Amino acid sequence: MSTDPSQTFPATADELIRFDKVTKRFGSNTVLDNLCFSVRPGKHVTLIGPSGSGKTTILRMLMTLVQPDEGTITVHGDRLFPADRKQVRAIRRDIGMVFQQFNLFPNMSVLRNVTEAPVRVLGLSRDEARERGRELLDLVGLGDRCETRPAQLSGGQQQRVAIARALAMRPRILLLDEVTSALDPELVAGVLDVLRDVARTTDITMLCVTHEMNFARDISDEVLMFDSGTVIESGPPERILSAPEQERTREFLGAVL
Repeated sequence: MSTDPSQTFPATADELIRFDKVTKRFGSNTVLDNLCFSVRPGKHVTLIGPSGSGKTTILRMLMTLVQPDEGTITVHGDRLFPADRKQVRAIRRDIGMVFQQFNLFPNMSVLRNVTEAPVRVLGLSRDEARERGRELLDLVGLGDRCETRPAQLSGGQQQRVAIARALAMRPRILLLDEVTSALDPELVAGVLDVLRDVARTTDITMLCVTHEMNFARDISDEVLMFDSGTVIESGPPERILSAPEQERTREFLGAVL
């Protein structure tokens, strides 16, 4: 891990995601400043830090929704920017994202919300997609709600459908952007339990933005603390969350715990 602009950031053979000297500005505001980090396959990395420190921008870049102003981003060795449309589509097939808002199709059943993209994008047959969709809805505890419309579900149930929908694309990488922030407090635990199961039972690489520190402690191989667009410290969750070296990290954890 390198956060010093003067240091080199040598590539390694087992990287799945790599940010190399990435800078992003919105007007006069620099949200990412010469950012360097990498993630190995199958690892679970959690990004923590105050709002506006660039964490969600990282996820949006990986989804090719935002382009960096400087630096390079690679996913399993392929550069995201610049890349032609075919290359971007191929990379995005390997990446699933669960947003703060559920973004389900209100006119479709729960099962069809989960199966529509695998049929249209992956080319699965309807029968195969429905079988896989039912398995995933069972996984998130909603196997009995397949024909329900989203409006008939609670917020926590809708977010679990969104998780199943992301998993239905068989991603190598799962991006989680504050997936419980829009939920009532009593609904948070059920969603986090589903994600703990995903982390424990699959080999999906996870990049997670969250303020749920106990969840971060449970699922993470590494925690990165962001401030002002840079990583100020990183390491295993027990060290970062229990004995951080930086005063800014201690201040942040004191505010959220």
